[in-house]
Amino acid sequence: MTQPQDLLAQYGPREAMEYDVVVVGGGPAGLSSAIRIKQLAAEAGKEVSVCVLEKGSEVGAHILSGAVMDPQAITELFPDWKERGAPLNTKVTEDRFLFLSASKAYKTPSWMLPACFQNHGNYVISLANVTRWLGQQAEALGVEIFPGFAAAEVLYNDDGSVKGVATGNMGVDRHGEPTGAFQLGMELHAKYTFFAEGARGHLGKQLIANYKLDAGKDPQTYAIGIKEIWEIDPKMHQPGLVVHTAGWPLDSGTYGGSFLYHLENNQVAVGYVVGLAYENPYLSPYEEFQHYKTHPEIRKFFEGGKRLAYGARAITAGGLQSLPKLTFPGGALIGCDAGFLNASRIKGSHAAIKTGMLAAEAVFAALNDGRQFDELTAYSAAFEKSWLHEELYKARNFKPSMSKGLYTGTLLVGIDQVLFGGKAPWTLHHSHADHECLKPASDFTPIAYPKPDGKLTFDRLSSVFISNTNHAEDQPIHLTLKDASVPVGVNLAKYAGPEARYCPAGVYEFVKNDDNTDRLQINAQNCVHCKTCDIKDPTQNIVWVTPEGGGGPNYSNM
Repeated sequence: MTQPQDLLAQYGPREAMEYDVVVVGGGPAGLSSAIRIKQLAAEAGKEVSVCVLEKGSEVGAHILSGAVMDPQAITELFPDWKERGAPLNTKVTEDRFLFLSASKAYKTPSWMLPACFQNHGNYVISLANVTRWLGQQAEALGVEIFPGFAAAEVLYNDDGSVKGVATGNMGVDRHGEPTGAFQLGMELHAKYTFFAEGARGHLGKQLIANYKLDAGKDPQTYAIGIKEIWEIDPKMHQPGLVVHTAGWPLDSGTYGGSFLYHLENNQVAVGYVVGLAYENPYLSPYEEFQHYKTHPEIRKFFEGGKRLAYGARAITAGGLQSLPKLTFPGGALIGCDAGFLNASRIKGSHAAIKTGMLAAEAVFAALNDGRQFDELTAYSAAFEKSWLHEELYKARNFKPSMSKGLYTGTLLVGIDQVLFGGKAPWTLHHSHADHECLKPASDFTPIAYPKPDGKLTFDRLSSVFISNTNHAEDQPIHLTLKDASVPVGVNLAKYAGPEARYCPAGVYEFVKNDDNTDRLQINAQNCVHCKTCDIKDPTQNIVWVTPEGGGGPNYSNM
C-alpha cells in the first residue's frame, strides 16, 4: 500500500496557508475560541486571522450530546444570545431520577437529589444546532471555517514546537493509490494551534504522547453515549422534563445509566451511557440501550412514536485528576480533547465553551505581545482560577466513586456531594485505563439479549442508516490494526471478540474463511466516529485515524 508520505514525496510540496491561529475542530470549544479571539481583536481594533477546520461535511454534522446545557458559559460569550436567536428554546421544567429494577422504578425524592442532578435554569437542547448557530456567529466575525477538511497530521517546527496541521489527501483508493480525483492535502501554518477534536481526538492523543502531557496524571477514563431522537405522542410529551435512571438493565457493578430529555415539537432525546471500564467482554452497550427502552416506565413514552435519528459518541469522563497538561509549545488542548466534562452533571458543552474562551484570551495576549510558538501558560493559570475549575473540583470524586459499583458508589456520592458539598478532604483516583479492565471471556457467561422488534428496539444497521453515515467506499480503511493477527489470535481467543459488541455501528464482525478459520471483517463505511474501538480494544491494537474529510455521520438534530 502506498503511504501518505510517499504521495507527498511524489506530488509535493503541499500548498500552505498562514494564519495567526488555526483551530482543529468546529465544535463548541473550537468555535468559541475562534469567536472570542475575534471579539477581543475587534475591541482592540486589531486584525487577527483565525481559521477552523471541521472534518464533518458541515458544522454540526459530527456533534452529538444529550444534552442539557448550563447557559453560564454561552452567556459570557454572548450576553445577548437570546436576541441573537441561539437555539436554547426549552427550559428544564422538572428533574426525575429513577432507580430501575427489571419491572419497577423508584423515584428519588427531590430533597435527596444532589445539586449536580438539579437542572433548574438549564436548557434541553440539540448541541448540533447550537454548534451550527455558533458557526454562523463565528463567520459573521470573520472566522474562516473549512468544513469537510480533516486535520490528519500535526506539523512541527525544528525546535519541536507545533507549526500547524496538514489536511488529509483526497481521492485516494483503498490501496493508497491516487485516483483521478486525487488532491494533495494542504498545510495550515499558525503562530498557535488549538486542538478541539472532541473526546479521544486523533491528533490530541498524539500530542499527549509526544509531549508527555499526561505524566503524573490519573489514566483518562471514558464512557460511550448512544442516543436516539424520537417523535412521541403529544399526550406523553412534557417540554423540559429531564429523566435520568440508574440500575437495570446493567448489573450493579457496571457504571452507566440513561437520559431522557423532552425537547420542543413533541421530540424526545433518549440515550444510554456505559462506562468503558466494564469487565465483561460479552456486554454490548448498544444492546443494553435497546433493552433499557423496554422497561415499563420507559417504553410508555415511545409507544405510538417514531424514531427519527441515531448516533453514538465517546465521552471523556476522567475529570479533574485525569486532565492532561493543557499546553505545549505552539498550542493547546481545549474542550473534550483535554477532557473537560463534568461527569456528575453529565455536562460538557458549557466547559467546552469556557475553555475555548480562556485559551482565546491567552492567545490574544500572546499575539498582542508579539509572541509565537511558545507555551500559553496563561491559559492553564486562568483555568485554575475559573468557576469551571471549582466546578470540576467539586465533581472530582464522582466517577471514581461510581466505579466501585452502583450501591457503594451511590453511598459515596451522597456523602461527597450532599454531606460535603463536593469539598471532602480527600480525592479518589482512577487506577486503570479502560482497555486494561476487560477480563477473559471464560470468567463470564454470554449475555442473551432480546431480538429487536423494529418498533421500539432496533438492530445496528438500521440505526446506522438513520445516522446518515457515509464514507467514500474505496478510500483506505481508517480503522487500522497494528498487527493483523491480534483480533483472532488474542481478542477472539481470549475475549470472545469484544469489538463486535462494543462497537455501536456494526463496524467489526468475525466471519469464517473458506477453510473455516476466522478473520475480522472491518466495515469501515458504518463508522460513526465514536472512537470506542480506539479506547476499549484490550490490546490497543486498533488505532482510529482520520478518514477522508466530509465522511462519517451527518447528524441533523443531535
